[in-house]
Amino acid sequence: MRYLHNNAQSADYLRQAIKRMTQQETALHPLSYAIWYEYVARLNPDLQTAIDARLKECGKLNEEATCALYHQHVAELDAKTALRIGNSVSDLVDQVSASATDASDQASRFGNSLESWSGALGQSAGDLAAGVEDILRGTRAMQKAIGTLQDRLEESSREAQQLKEEVARARQEALIDALTGLVNRKGFDLAMSACLQQPATAHGPCLLMIDLDAFKRINDAHGHVFGDTVLAAVGEILKANVKGKDTAARYGGEEFAVILPQTPRGGALGLAEALRALVAASRIRSSARNGSMIGNISVSIGVADHVASESAADFISRADRALYAAKAQGRNRVVLAARPAAEAFST
Repeated sequence: MRYLHNNAQSADYLRQAIKRMTQQETALHPLSYAIWYEYVARLNPDLQTAIDARLKECGKLNEEATCALYHQHVAELDAKTALRIGNSVSDLVDQVSASATDASDQASRFGNSLESWSGALGQSAGDLAAGVEDILRGTRAMQKAIGTLQDRLEESSREAQQLKEEVARARQEALIDALTGLVNRKGFDLAMSACLQQPATAHGPCLLMIDLDAFKRINDAHGHVFGDTVLAAVGEILKANVKGKDTAARYGGEEFAVILPQTPRGGALGLAEALRALVAASRIRSSARNGSMIGNISVSIGVADHVASESAADFISRADRALYAAKAQGRNRVVLAARPAAEAFST
């Protein structure tokens, strides 16, 4: 449990949290209380840093910022904690089960030795043999009890493993966009962070930012149900063509992203062009009564190759600028992002 404060401490933190909450542009709901409670109680250094940065930049927290901070620094921490607990419980049960197995083996060897000893003594010392027989009965009872304990521990081990898998599955599902089946924005952020923590190479990473052209017009002409069908279809194209260590994500709305950790910019441009062509050639069945096939769907794509020491925000921003350049040049095209002047090189 993360909150171990007594009543007096909790009451004090409550007063401080409510005071902070009333100074924001956010309703007084549980998500807001959770982040401010952890802030004033100094339970979450990453959350404190993030809130201080937001306040310095914007002065107050709005609903969007509050929800983002909660999901990034509070809810995610719970998932990690649950997974760690699941792993620990499973390991503990495995260790106890192994100990029970070892004890059972030792009891079995002891029982066999007594059986042999009893047989030898039975021929010459009846009274002593009777005593040994009593010991044997106790040993057999002990073996039976240990066997029962081992069965129960094995069952508990299976249950612990199932719980661990359920926690991992729930965490994974929390990173998936329900409509497209791609990772969502949170999953993208985690994948980007992991990608940029790897040692830099001459073969990546690269980033594709992809946006459906004139998506509002598609919704207006054919309805939002068809618009969702288009988004799902683009998601299928990305899933079918983005494999291995690469990550395809629904970045938000009608915008998608592809992280290519080990792909040089030539390969990234080739993949971007292939994706653009596949979307342009696709035909999607209308949800209207006649179910006609509708084409003229296209995407614009910005491609950026990472520059040493570049932050994730700057990396994404350069790819985004290339994307909007593709839009400005007529849509349905791929544009390579310019590198910062200090990093430019001849080609």
